[in-house]
Amino acid sequence: MRRSGGKASVLPGRVAATTLCGVALLALAAGAQNGSPTGSIEFVARVAPSGARPEPMREMTFYLLRKSLADIQKEVEETETKPDLNQFIAGLEVSKKLKAWMKTQRTVSLAGSDFVRRLKPADVLNVPEFYDAYLKRNAGQADIVFPAPKYRERDRERNPEKYERQRQEYREALRKYMENNPQSIDGIEASFEEINPGPLWAQKESESRRRMRTHAVELAQTRYLAAKTDTDLDGRGLLAGLLPGTYWLGTLDTEAVAGDTRLRWDAPVKVQAGQTARVELSNLNRAR
Repeated sequence: MRRSGGKASVLPGRVAATTLCGVALLALAAGAQNGSPTGSIEFVARVAPSGARPEPMREMTFYLLRKSLADIQKEVEETETKPDLNQFIAGLEVSKKLKAWMKTQRTVSLAGSDFVRRLKPADVLNVPEFYDAYLKRNAGQADIVFPAPKYRERDRERNPEKYERQRQEYREALRKYMENNPQSIDGIEASFEEINPGPLWAQKESESRRRMRTHAVELAQTRYLAAKTDTDLDGRGLLAGLLPGTYWLGTLDTEAVAGDTRLRWDAPVKVQAGQTARVELSNLNRAR
């Protein structure tokens, strides 16, 4: 049978403690030294694949914590420095208006259906990148009657009033066209494939979550660890010599796997002096 950390409890047939893991043994010694009565936990861990009978989680290391892993993760999240979206946006080489749109929408993704759904006619007209992509997507298509500009670049200096009036008329025509043909915005994301900062931001967030998860697991195994043990071939385990209180039993970041089912536990257990708490870990009380 596999060992992890201290010695594992072996419980053939009926649940019977043969050994305690190193951490649990220390807890027992501390309790005895203080004259404090202790309790214990007997547990069995089984996972049911889809449409099949539950399978015992054999020779798997289980950790007993003084704080739930979920709460430890929250503790880490409150202290760790997370990627700053506004700072990330400020460093992008895009127009100021696109940066303002990203900050307002709280997103930097320029791809997918969610991005397109966010776009309103005013956004397309106001943000230079969206405006150029929209014209590229629609202007010149033979199968649609798309507004055509009347203003000419040569009038910008020769007749600026005429130029600005016709430019505004064209923008108004585009706005009405988008309102009447909202599907005309679909597909403009194709113009942003090379400049879309969404994947880079997603990578930064993923790396941050991974660091926080690693830190949380490290804290669980040091600051908040009460005991640990390995299950036997029937998926059973024993943790003894525990001071009274509430603990959380689970596998940290290791998944219990049976067929197509993968899960973890972070189950609360109340230990009372002189008593044995019995716990069944299954699909029903998996960590969410």
